Amino acid sequence: MIKLMLEVPFLLTRACLPHMYEGGFGRIINISSIHGLKASPFKAAYVSAKHGLEGLSKVIALEGGPHGVTSNCVNPGYVRTPLVEKQIADQAKVHSIPESEVVETILLQKNAIKRLVEPEEVASMVAWLASPDAAMVTGSSHTIDGGWTA
Repeated sequence: MIKLMLEVPFLLTRACLPHMYEGGFGRIINISSIHGLKASPFKAAYVSAKHGLEGLSKVIALEGGPHGVTSNCVNPGYVRTPLVEKQIADQAKVHSIPESEVVETILLQKNAIKRLVEPEEVASMVAWLASPDAAMVTGSSHTIDGGWTA
């Protein structure tokens, strides 16, 4: 997990930054997670990787700013993906409850809004961060978590 979620973004960014600096413009947008901001038990590798990605993104923001490069993280909660759908089924078995109860009572226990994040909502945040409207947004983390971190 560390290699995939931290080392790979580091290497990709390291390869791209010289070109962005040369052009005087760039947007680094990392897909982190709510677990980049909050820890959960039994997720040591995932939480560590995402916390590292948050730090990497902030360093890039500080170093890239003078070159016209911004760097931010998007921090979704549970997103409706095949991976999460599998987790729902697995949690239903572990807790002996119907799948229909897993989302609200287990996955979204801390959320104010009791539904999964839709992939389109994450894409919309990424598109905004890449737009001219977000030119002064850098070094920040943007939650899409239904109030989990509130």
